[in-house]
Amino acid sequence: MSETLSRPSAGFLQFSLRTQVERGLAAIGFVEPRTIQAQTIPAALAGRDVLGLAQTGTGKTAAFVVPILERLLSNRRPGPRALILAPTRELATQIHVELKTLAQFTGLKAMTIYGGVSAQGQIRELRGRPDIIVACPGRLLDLHERGVVNLRGIEVVVLDEADHMFDMGFLPDVRRILSELPEKRQSLMFSATMPTAVRSLADGLLKEPHVVELKNSLPPAQIEHALYSVSEHRKFDLLQQLLREDGFTSAIVFSRTKHRARRLAENLSRSGHDAVALQGNMSQAQRDVAMAGFRKGRFDVLVATDIAARGIDVDHVSHVINFDFPTTLDAYTHRIGRTGRSERSGKAYSMFSSEDLPNVHALERKFGRAITRRQAPGVDGAILPTNNRLRRRRTAV
Repeated sequence: MSETLSRPSAGFLQFSLRTQVERGLAAIGFVEPRTIQAQTIPAALAGRDVLGLAQTGTGKTAAFVVPILERLLSNRRPGPRALILAPTRELATQIHVELKTLAQFTGLKAMTIYGGVSAQGQIRELRGRPDIIVACPGRLLDLHERGVVNLRGIEVVVLDEADHMFDMGFLPDVRRILSELPEKRQSLMFSATMPTAVRSLADGLLKEPHVVELKNSLPPAQIEHALYSVSEHRKFDLLQQLLREDGFTSAIVFSRTKHRARRLAENLSRSGHDAVALQGNMSQAQRDVAMAGFRKGRFDVLVATDIAARGIDVDHVSHVINFDFPTTLDAYTHRIGRTGRSERSGKAYSMFSSEDLPNVHALERKFGRAITRRQAPGVDGAILPTNNRLRRRRTAV
């Protein structure tokens, strides 16, 4: 190991971490703690429960992985000792990848548990008593009820993307899992938003938590936003123009339905793009191939339903394009959070029709300003009026 990878920057040295963890931070390329890390790691290292309210792409994974590694290294014993719950297979995989990199010098073992694949391999890994489990609630609960996973030794539990667990209907499963954990434990919860059901869960899960809430839930300032009014039958023409503009490297295109995502990917492939779909009808193996290919640059366009709106961390995404306008403000925020990650610049373009105007105006009220309207040359669809309340504040997002 070269000397440059032996220690992280001075920013992380403030936490007085073990050398093994410091080397993992340096190997992953972390330079300075992100805001969520700087404000949560000290409390988590002290053993406090933590509630972190922050968008995806803000560095939350390291904010809980670093304290977990420190805790487990302080007193080695057979696992599982830490449990990280995630709402989707993609997010669980992403957490596991970052966790393995950070833990590579510690000797600690981690595994993933999620559905869509055979349980036999997961059962075999559980027999090895891994230190850390990263799991989706449904499959974990199934294995627990079959008696092949023991949760009574869990010392730390993390709920990541808690609001997305609520959106996907996982909260009953999460509550059942939590009821199987030891009463004496450390609990960490991270969420982008705090709906009533998630607030209730936090109140029951966390004991005198250290609360960190980043400034707001607006998208990062480095993302350029624009709206395109376009008729339904010209959307694909507009999409092709947007994918040809200067600065394009790769894009995630969001579609409302699984069937449209598949058709869009097929049509883009026929028109010369290396496009792939990511949607719920695909097997786990197909989804893994799609995501691996997109991460490695084999595909330049990923056409996805909202299954990919959270937890997909791909640094090189230059464009997010809403082929179908999202139905909620949170969905917009999470979708476009796939670009502009790690403080890079990005572009978020949204197509809309007259039926989408209520959602457009609600989004602008959330931003407190009008979003730039554009029209692509040669593509029909008149520019519709901006929100009248915001007409005098035309500063573009």
